[in-house]
Amino acid sequence: MHLYNAWLPPPVAAQTAAERESFARIIATVKSSFRHDDPESVFSTLKYISVLDLYPCLAAVLLLLLLVSVFVIQWEIHTGSLLPPKLHYNFIKAKSDVRWGNLLVRVLNKYRKKIALAIEWRPLYDTLISTHFTRSTGPEGWRIRQRHFETITSLVQSCRRFFPSGSAFEIWSEFKSLLQNPWHNSSFEGSGFARLFLPTNLDNQAFFTHDWITECIDLWGSIPNCQFWNSQWADVIARIVKNYHNVDWECLLPLLFARYLNMFEVPVANGSGSYPYSLDVPRNTRFLFSNKTSTPAKAIAKSIVYLLKPGSSSQQHFEKLVNILEQYYHPSNGGRWTYSLERFLFHLVIQFQKRLQNEQLGTHNSKPTEQHLGESERVFFVNSVLKLIDRGQYSKNEHLSETVAAATSILSYVEPSLVLPFVASRFHMALETMTATHQLKIAVMSVAFVGRSLFYTSVSASSMKPVDLGGGDETFIDLVGVSLSNALLGMDANDPPKTLATMQLIGSIFSNLALLDDKIDDLSFMPMIRFSEWLDEFLCRLFSLLLHLEPSSVINEGLHSSAASGTFLVDDGPYYFCVLEILLGRLSKSLYNQALKKISKFVRTNILPGAIAEVGLLCCACVHSNPEEAVSQLIEPILVSVISSLNGTPRTGFGGRGSFDTSVSTKVRSTISPALEAAIDYQLKILSVGITYGGSALLRYKDQLKEAIFLAFDSPSWKVNGAADHLLRSLLGSQIHYYPIDQYKCVLSHPDAVALEEWISTKDFSTDEKLIPKWHIPCDEEIHFANELLDIHFKSALDDLLKICQTKIHADQGDEKEHLKVTLLRIESTLQGLFSCLPDFVPDSRNGMVEDSKHTFLIAGATGCTVGSTALREKATEIVHEACKYILEKKSDDSILLILIIRIIDALGNYGSLEYDEWCSHRQAWKLESAAIIEPPINFIVSSHAKAKKRPRWALIDKAFMHNTWRSSQASYHLYRTSGNFCPSDHVTILMDDLLSLSLHSYETVRLLAGKALVKLIKRWPSTISKCVITLTNNLQDPNAKECAVLGSCSVLASQTVLKHLTTDPKSFSSFILAILSSSHHESLKAQKAINELFVKYNIQFSGVSKSFFRISDKDNHTGGLAFSDLVSQIGSMSFDSTGLHWRYNLMANRVLLLLALASRNHPNSSSKILSDTAALNTLLKESPYKLSPGEKSAVHEDLQGSVKSSLEGTLTQTFQEEGFFNETLTSLSHVHIITDTESASRGNQGDSSFQSLADKSITRFYFEFSASWPRTPSWISFLGSDTFYSSFARIFKRLVQECGMPVVLSLKGAVDEFTNAKERSKQCVAAEALAGVLHSDIDGLSGAWEGWLMPQLKNIILAQSVESVPEWASCIRYAVTGKGKYGTRVPLLRQKILDSLMTPLPPTVATTVTAKRYAFLAAALIEICPQKMPVAEIQLHNTLLKEVLGNMSHSSAQVREALGVTLSVLCSNIRLYHSSHHDNAFDGRNNNVDNLMKDESWVQFLTERAAEAVVNIQIATQSDKAANPMDTSSQNGHVDGDSQDDMKWMETVKYFTSFVCYETDASLMKGGDEDLAKDFRDRAYTEANVVHKRRKLRNASSGSSVASVHGAVLALAASVLSAPYDMP
Repeated sequence: MHLYNAWLPPPVAAQTAAERESFARIIATVKSSFRHDDPESVFSTLKYISVLDLYPCLAAVLLLLLLVSVFVIQWEIHTGSLLPPKLHYNFIKAKSDVRWGNLLVRVLNKYRKKIALAIEWRPLYDTLISTHFTRSTGPEGWRIRQRHFETITSLVQSCRRFFPSGSAFEIWSEFKSLLQNPWHNSSFEGSGFARLFLPTNLDNQAFFTHDWITECIDLWGSIPNCQFWNSQWADVIARIVKNYHNVDWECLLPLLFARYLNMFEVPVANGSGSYPYSLDVPRNTRFLFSNKTSTPAKAIAKSIVYLLKPGSSSQQHFEKLVNILEQYYHPSNGGRWTYSLERFLFHLVIQFQKRLQNEQLGTHNSKPTEQHLGESERVFFVNSVLKLIDRGQYSKNEHLSETVAAATSILSYVEPSLVLPFVASRFHMALETMTATHQLKIAVMSVAFVGRSLFYTSVSASSMKPVDLGGGDETFIDLVGVSLSNALLGMDANDPPKTLATMQLIGSIFSNLALLDDKIDDLSFMPMIRFSEWLDEFLCRLFSLLLHLEPSSVINEGLHSSAASGTFLVDDGPYYFCVLEILLGRLSKSLYNQALKKISKFVRTNILPGAIAEVGLLCCACVHSNPEEAVSQLIEPILVSVISSLNGTPRTGFGGRGSFDTSVSTKVRSTISPALEAAIDYQLKILSVGITYGGSALLRYKDQLKEAIFLAFDSPSWKVNGAADHLLRSLLGSQIHYYPIDQYKCVLSHPDAVALEEWISTKDFSTDEKLIPKWHIPCDEEIHFANELLDIHFKSALDDLLKICQTKIHADQGDEKEHLKVTLLRIESTLQGLFSCLPDFVPDSRNGMVEDSKHTFLIAGATGCTVGSTALREKATEIVHEACKYILEKKSDDSILLILIIRIIDALGNYGSLEYDEWCSHRQAWKLESAAIIEPPINFIVSSHAKAKKRPRWALIDKAFMHNTWRSSQASYHLYRTSGNFCPSDHVTILMDDLLSLSLHSYETVRLLAGKALVKLIKRWPSTISKCVITLTNNLQDPNAKECAVLGSCSVLASQTVLKHLTTDPKSFSSFILAILSSSHHESLKAQKAINELFVKYNIQFSGVSKSFFRISDKDNHTGGLAFSDLVSQIGSMSFDSTGLHWRYNLMANRVLLLLALASRNHPNSSSKILSDTAALNTLLKESPYKLSPGEKSAVHEDLQGSVKSSLEGTLTQTFQEEGFFNETLTSLSHVHIITDTESASRGNQGDSSFQSLADKSITRFYFEFSASWPRTPSWISFLGSDTFYSSFARIFKRLVQECGMPVVLSLKGAVDEFTNAKERSKQCVAAEALAGVLHSDIDGLSGAWEGWLMPQLKNIILAQSVESVPEWASCIRYAVTGKGKYGTRVPLLRQKILDSLMTPLPPTVATTVTAKRYAFLAAALIEICPQKMPVAEIQLHNTLLKEVLGNMSHSSAQVREALGVTLSVLCSNIRLYHSSHHDNAFDGRNNNVDNLMKDESWVQFLTERAAEAVVNIQIATQSDKAANPMDTSSQNGHVDGDSQDDMKWMETVKYFTSFVCYETDASLMKGGDEDLAKDFRDRAYTEANVVHKRRKLRNASSGSSVASVHGAVLALAASVLSAPYDMP
């Protein structure tokens, strides 16, 4: 049993025995609901998933079996074995996959070490491919698809450890081919799949050989400067390093650590810190695979930690890495890299801790003992990390400074002799500094985080190993005492961070000590502290702090104010209250009385409206520690004081004794002064917080408490009424709720030191009785008192409410409003105080039979004991319903009354939701849990290692308390959701109707609150959703509906609960769809925006249509909704009628038809009528008739021409041939291309424009979401400038041509010709998109159009003089030659013709801009070629072009030289890639002469030798020129002869070449090919640069080197450095 279950309140713990039986019953029900012969039956099981979630610890293996049998249709169980040895998947729908998949992931992760399975990988892969990587996708919205992908990938990660032997080999064989071309996006996909699927379990260990790892690291190096690529490979390597201990990494360490360093994008000198030539990954790939664009810090840290072992050089490499990175942790060197550095430090320490834990506890798969980290390795690691900690300790980045403190805490348990002196020295330094006062906060926090290790180290028990701390123990033995004394100085109202750090420190120290008293002899480590004196000083400082606090925000009055909305002490973390609870809970009796006396005096003598929560919590801590004493000394005096103050104030008679006089108006009555009002409000609110844990100690003062509440509700001040509300809530809770008492008292001392408390782990806790917490269990007298309060402020208030609404007792409207407010507040206050102690409604049984009580039990849970009855809840519902009608009719403009009504309805109808809210807010607070109260599992100080973290007992009791709160919120929530035999009681329906009315109110606040409560209600009672949807959709269709009704309806309809329901209920679905499409008559902008957003959200969340919908025929339709065929017809008439429907609604209607067509296309019952109605849309989902399949000849199509024509084609062709159609179309499309003066137009791929609203963009984008991202290769060529080429438009033209054949091409010709020659760039953009679509369409007859139109047009484009649209035309050509198929390996029909056309020499007289343009087009085309699969013609083209480019490198035009440099880099890269993929194939059936051409690397030799020769020539020419003109300083700029000028131009082209070489490693001369050649080049470059450097240092005024000679040396050096930045000798 889990600790939290073992520590439940006794009445709840007693009920848990029945949970096993209820769990078995649920399992049996689920099994019977799912039938193997009916895949659809899985949907009937989904409602049980949230119920199964309630049982985290029961019968896990049974649950796993169940999950598998539901999640999987085909599976084999071998007789006699409990678990299936092989699982075969056949996935059903996305929705069921997601729900069951997530549960399976949790079970597999939780019990991964306890179960033995063999799971095949391929079915999981097939599911991913068919669902997410094919174009014939289903209709599901992207949110559903994303969740499905996340679930399946999580499932793969959980199942990897169960992949059988041989899986790794199969997986690598599958994905290796995708990785061969680093210039295609498929390589990113391949790396994502390899990372996701490769298993590193023991069964597959044999696969990961040294050769494979070397190949893997080489592949990693094939794409530089891409964090996505780095993340994938770093993760694979990290898992191999961690899981396999037989790999020899030594020879790979330099390369690995160089790569790790390169992945931290930190700035060098004045750099930006980002890669100079970073590589973008397609959006879809980033979206699907792990898409952290920042440094994969976790993988790097994991690798480093597991590479460390005795005798390895990894220590030296790690030290170098730390030495380089440590400077970037310094506060003055922060930047965007700080986040990845902070994560790196965090994961280093966490992974180190995990490794030590595995080694010390000898857990599963830990390393052989000779590889374990010894003391010297631990010392080395801690010393290295301390360098980072030292620099990062005072970082301005809050996350980094907190991570540093937490890391210090963990490491102090490993090597205290290193960490503790470091902490001590920093603390003393911070105390002494006068200037950097911010350091004290961090230093104090660090001491807080090492508090427990300080105590452990300081304990002088002989049984413990003494720790040698070096430098004398005095350096920090007294650190606890010093810090505790100095901490008091840190309590400063003007310095919140320092004050909170001080609170953490005090809490940390006192959580360790068993008792706080002056008489303890065992505190040898705190000799200088006398607790009584310290306590006095602490309280003085605390009181001073409270007196000087300023509220962090304006104090809200009345309705929305909380008793505990306070200053930074309360708002910024739980430390303040924890310190008070721990301190007062641990004090000895005498010291507690001393503290209580001082606190009582302070509270009685001060009114502090700015510190209500803080003073209230101080009182609360006193009461929690010792209720009897604190109530009499602290609570009673405040109570007496507040009653006497209230007795002297005027009264309204509304307080609950029926004494109001209707003849006297409150306007006449006097009010109370603001000062008195503030004082009373303050005292009531601190009382309300103070008595939270008062329990039976309050019974002595019950009459005074009743009187105070009555008088406060009777006050004319709304502020005081609000304070009464808090007091009543709190009092009810203190009497009837279960809560821990004596929570902070120590019950178990540490075995080695009596003065220290022993902390507890949830995994290996003792079952010692005294450890179990004591709970407040209400006694009879407390229950009686609570029922009394219920009579006064609930029953009688309900009677008052009914009287006000029915008999109109007030003549004055103001009086009536005030009376209503107070009465509603009393009712709400009681309900909020009771939580779920007032019994729930009893649901109605559909068949009139009452179910056995044990069948209405799922899990145990209760907030407290029961008071009142179901009848009382029902009576309240009826009266509140009357009041709601009355207020909506008579006082609909009063928001306070309406909000009170909504809160009451919420508390009445949503049983258990108050507990759930409480649990959620507490869970948020847990995230702030301080490392100061966590003892890590690994503890080398006392050499005791635990299975899990240890915490103080009080912290675990807190979690057990919240666990009970969660249980009570769930205990009845799911009881009736799963059974079809129950429907909500009539009272729930009444409340739902009220909330429906309120959710359409004209006030936004009222609408939102009511909508939220309504959604909670219908989620618990799914049978009510249909009625709700029908009511709300009528508002959208109603032409007379107000704007507020539309806004409210949209808000509720957009909830997850409603959208999920639409997939199962045909009637709601048709009502919803028709309502949206019939809502165009609403004219207000707000209404239209809400409707648009609702439609967009519906699309995003769309998860299909109920299969029963397709079975409904017109004859047997009894649901009252439309039959499927009727719905389709109705929508069809909307979308295609020329009724002047707004374009947006037309798009919506077509979108719905498309979704319905997609959802129904595989359903046998879909009638032919539906298919004909959606023919146009279905055509888009089919293969295109005119598209030539690979290898098809046009002759095949000649006799098919007649048979393939669709009705759509005829209609479309007729439309296209209308005069001016395409001119108009292209003109319209050109308006979308917004080209700014600075050319900062948005990048292609999206037809976006700045004048489209977000919702409009979302609606139009639905039509393009199926298209794959383009370009498929990285966009290196940035020198062209930005383009506005929209590939989605090119795709539309391609699809039209493929659909309708040559008639479209012929119709387009005129418009494209005209737009190609247009002066406006936007028109040329559209022409480029249309032409690209035609060129890439591969239809029958296209070759014929090439000679007549396409080739001349291409020549015109090349020879055109205008240069503005070159980027768009380059994209057009790139699109036209893009490889076909998913991986771009199939050659398009016209590619060779386009390339030949570009290779045609230009006339000698053309302008240099045209020459540059031709090379730019060639470079763009060559990027799209797949080098490994080049046919002979493309190989010959590369060789021809290479000779041409090398011959032209001294071209006179700088523009041409730049284009040549880029073209050369692409050419050389393709050649190298081809060469690297063919060097193993001696003969693969192709022309050997051609192959040899590619293998001939003479161009490398030529480039290097020619570069060296050019540099020498430039230098000689410069020197001779200087000798000829000794006084002419202008020679610095190079007045040199002609040959030397050519050399300089040649070198400039090489500069552009080397710049682009930096993009792509395989193209790099320094990396690939001949290592000796690279070394020679590097050495010469280095020597030459040194010579130039020395010469410039020694030069006198009249001598010096030319710019060009320096330029040459720098370029050569740059090429060396950029090709291998961290490998330099």
